[in-house]
Amino acid sequence: MTHPKEPNRHLAAVIAEAGCTYEALAKAVRTIAAETGDTLRTSKAAVHQWVASGALPAGRTPAYIAEALSRKLNRTVTVAEIGLGCDPIEGPSPRGPMALDPLATAADLGRLIMLRRRDLLALAFSTAAVDLPLAYDHHSASALLRSQAAGRRIGAHEVATVRQFTEMFRTTDERLGGSHGLVAVTSYLTDVVTPMLKGTFATADARTEAFGAAADLAGLIGWKLHDAGREGAAQRIYLLAHQLACESDPAGHAAWAMRALAHQALDLGHTHGCVDLAEAALSRARGKTDRRTEALLLVTAARAHGATRNGPRAAELIRAAEDALLATDDPIPAYAAAAGPPAATLASHIGRTLTAMKEHAAAERHYRTALRNRTPGTYHRMRATTLANIAKSVAAQHRAEEAVTLWAESLDLMDGLDSKRNRNDVHTMRSTLAAYARRGIPGAADLARRAARVHPT
Repeated sequence: MTHPKEPNRHLAAVIAEAGCTYEALAKAVRTIAAETGDTLRTSKAAVHQWVASGALPAGRTPAYIAEALSRKLNRTVTVAEIGLGCDPIEGPSPRGPMALDPLATAADLGRLIMLRRRDLLALAFSTAAVDLPLAYDHHSASALLRSQAAGRRIGAHEVATVRQFTEMFRTTDERLGGSHGLVAVTSYLTDVVTPMLKGTFATADARTEAFGAAADLAGLIGWKLHDAGREGAAQRIYLLAHQLACESDPAGHAAWAMRALAHQALDLGHTHGCVDLAEAALSRARGKTDRRTEALLLVTAARAHGATRNGPRAAELIRAAEDALLATDDPIPAYAAAAGPPAATLASHIGRTLTAMKEHAAAERHYRTALRNRTPGTYHRMRATTLANIAKSVAAQHRAEEAVTLWAESLDLMDGLDSKRNRNDVHTMRSTLAAYARRGIPGAADLARRAARVHPT
């Protein structure tokens, strides 16, 4: 930490606007750092130094401070605004989030991931970026991309190859976790798919299919980063996936990409902006996509309302989602099919909605429906997560021995998965099992020891 001579009046002004104490800001900074895998010991004394003597925090701390203040103010606070310099990713680059040229953004982000650059991989999730798709002008981006098209003609064969590659790694993801193959998948997007999108297309449909396949691949990379706990980077790639989806289908596919952004924020407990984003996605797709895909967008909106404690609206949306799912058995588009059987996906997210509303018995029923609708031997990781969710619902209903049995089944499937999300489930499991062991619940102590071997931290 270096010490310029002047007090940092810019930081002081934003802290005052946020109405938070130095202690509260220090705690928020530690929390955000932990989300990225950093361990900080920031104290209110450190905040005082930043303000009173203009001390400059080291490393990624300025970005964490900016995000902490953004969350408190519900607006974007930049590192520059608070007088702490300029972040190389989040600063005034023309290729920041939702820049006009998504292919340039894809090249930039892909290079940083392949080089394992910490300035991208350690980015914190930005609550201020959740609603960026609402203001995105895809018409301008589309005009730019069409004006730049040149080179070889792209047809159905190239697009089919991209889809085959994406599906292969999606299947691998279910067995080995999001961290597996991240660089390989990103390299394919950067070195093969992005140059393909700069070509010319045999037909308008070929262009639509090419950008749709690219959006699905980018979405997979975003999911892998999310599963690996690289939340800021995941958010950037999800935003890129939305831009690519807009070139394919600005209604259904773009709405699906908005759904991914909303689910990431909800998974992390950041509800600001999620209702607006989920409702906008639903409005964009309604009547322009199939009813089963619409059902999955309806339940995303339900989950957003449930997380903000709007029970009546959540219940209304859940009923609408269930009706939409049953309205037809027509095929669903590839982007929605990638989530697995629609009935299982719908039931799982209804369960999450009800869990947020602390309706644990109802949540359990829906989680069990999700499990039944995924064939054993498939969707390995999703089954592990669903079993863990059932166990947590059962534990919340004080059925301890049953919870132990369910967690044991979940742990069987988690072994070998390189997934931060699963590690979080194991952490929750171990915490509850420790309490059960003290009460003498049969099997709890043995399972806690086994969980420690599967995921030591």
